[in-house]
Amino acid sequence: MITAVLWALLLLGSERPAGRAQTPASPGNPVFQPSFIHMSGPTVSSFLVGNSTDVVLGVNVIHVNTETGMLPLLHCSGSNRYGEWSLNVSHGMNVSKVTLTLMRNLQLCLSNATDCCIEPLCVVETLQVSACRGSTVLANLLIQAEIYANSSFTGNVSENATVIPNQVFQPLGSCPCNLTAGICDIRCCCDLECTPDLKQLFSGSCFTGVFGGNVNPPFDQLCSVQTTNSAPDWFPFLCVQSSLNNTPFLGYFYHGSVSSSLVSSFKIPLQTVPEKPLSGYKQGDPIMTTENEYFTIRQRSMAGQCVGNTPVAFLQNFDVKCVTSLSAYKEGLSHNVVINSGTGDTIQQNVIYGNVTDVRNFITKPEDIQNTEVLCINVTFAEYYMFIWKGKTIEEINVTVLIGELCDGEILTQRFSVNFVSFNSTNTTELSGNPGYQVGKPVRAVNISSDTVTTLKLWQPVGNGLCTSATFTPVLFGLNSLSGCILEVNINEDCGQLREDVTDRFNSLIQATHVGKRGNSSYSDLNDLVEIIRLDPPNPSANASIGNLNGICSDIPANLNIHIITADVGAVEGIAQEEILGVQISFSTVIWQFHCGIICENKSSPLPITASVQFIKVPAQPPIPMTRFQINYTEYDCNRNEVCWPQLFYPLTWYYTGEPYSQRLAKGLILAFFFLLAAVLSNPWSRILKV
Repeated sequence: MITAVLWALLLLGSERPAGRAQTPASPGNPVFQPSFIHMSGPTVSSFLVGNSTDVVLGVNVIHVNTETGMLPLLHCSGSNRYGEWSLNVSHGMNVSKVTLTLMRNLQLCLSNATDCCIEPLCVVETLQVSACRGSTVLANLLIQAEIYANSSFTGNVSENATVIPNQVFQPLGSCPCNLTAGICDIRCCCDLECTPDLKQLFSGSCFTGVFGGNVNPPFDQLCSVQTTNSAPDWFPFLCVQSSLNNTPFLGYFYHGSVSSSLVSSFKIPLQTVPEKPLSGYKQGDPIMTTENEYFTIRQRSMAGQCVGNTPVAFLQNFDVKCVTSLSAYKEGLSHNVVINSGTGDTIQQNVIYGNVTDVRNFITKPEDIQNTEVLCINVTFAEYYMFIWKGKTIEEINVTVLIGELCDGEILTQRFSVNFVSFNSTNTTELSGNPGYQVGKPVRAVNISSDTVTTLKLWQPVGNGLCTSATFTPVLFGLNSLSGCILEVNINEDCGQLREDVTDRFNSLIQATHVGKRGNSSYSDLNDLVEIIRLDPPNPSANASIGNLNGICSDIPANLNIHIITADVGAVEGIAQEEILGVQISFSTVIWQFHCGIICENKSSPLPITASVQFIKVPAQPPIPMTRFQINYTEYDCNRNEVCWPQLFYPLTWYYTGEPYSQRLAKGLILAFFFLLAAVLSNPWSRILKV
């Protein structure tokens, strides 16, 4: 049956058998993405893309003709429930999520139960989800379901949480070989699920050691193991006399008497109230207000979401975009807030308000929005902050606020940027470091042919993610990045013209011929610049041609790879200075093919193109080769051994602060006395005395 279904799916695009004609879907009808799914679990999802107004979805179980291998004709007699299958639809903006769920128990039968799976391969069915408008089939989704029974757990599922013992007093895992809950693990004699009859089958082959349940075995330093192991002559003087419960296998997880530990002096207490800056800011310090609160601006979190309570850090620029709607819009911090300059002085914000006339770069309107009256209010579209700083203080704050009208149903892309400009700077162009690059600063670049100062760029897609509406963002030093956009291509697109269009898109990112070696490199001095090595994409004429086929193009340069080699070339006041040694640009090609739905319509197909930046750090000087002594005698290498003999007398130095120096000196003398006594009583001295 499965072979017949797969054969029918291969013939899905072929002609229907004669005798009954079927009306093809007209252009603009919705399609399923993907249109065929192999289902191995109880739930599967697909997307219905397009106008789904008055569209009714239904599910049916179909049967393939085993003689001809053909699928039955499409029809609109299905419903959202068919037997044990349930169909759920979540409608969105031109995209509807279709979820098909199997409503039955998938446990393997253990007795004469009925609500279970008799065989391991529990469900083998072919399903058809049809999207109909009236009696016309607009789209079709085929699902081949092959679902196996769940046999990993045979008992009832309990909602009680597992009680984890207190790790301070006993080990967390008393039986590490017990890997499966509710089932006896073979050769695991400490497994409580194993009955005495089962343990007799493998009683002579049980796991040993810690994995077998002996979580605190006797360790070699115990005095009681002297008779079992071959111990050296000095062993009785340096062995440990202790209970087996006090074992290094447990460490601090020791079930016994414990003493309250003192809080280490190097631990920083939790600071709940920020301190008022009086001696100036350092790089990375949060900027404070005169009310001793953080000065916050909306920024992007590590999870990719925009949060409004993020403090602004001193000398750290950022430029973020946050997507919101009228219902989720929130006002930020008031511009009347007074800033602490860093030494206690007050700084007022110089705010300039402006109106946005062209909202296409900020507003995304849904395609199905109605022309009826909707609620519209004036909101903040963008806020541009410029902090003028000098030394450790802030001298001035200039803010530009752009305001526009946002209506209900529209999507707003807000922009927030912070730029720190030196007080001694003659213009707003900031260096990327002095002298070396700072991580997070733009890579300085120039086109010496046209004498144009520029930078390396990446795409920053907005709205629908198309390349035509994407903006640019500079490549930041030390931060590996990956960006891309979607290029719409027609089925009759000329392959040569497509390669030129994609190449032009990539050339718009790299308009420079050289990059600056350092963060303060001069654009007029070639010694401060590094030439960009460009590896052009392969010539399509040199490769084998696919043929004159519409919708298929080979050797499309869809990926731009930027490799930047950096190194540490020195240090200024103990801070490493990084420099760019070389830049290489290469392309990765793909074979583009037009994607059809049920039928191939004369519409655009997406071609994703990407650009990636990778920073490769190399040593500025080759590492010092290891000597023959370091290679052969690894027992004295502290980095490759647990015992470090060169640091044997570390407790006697002033760097050790675990105990007072007087106690360390007394213990050291006692230890030296034991060493001397062990040497006197050893076998060589005993033989000399006997002679």
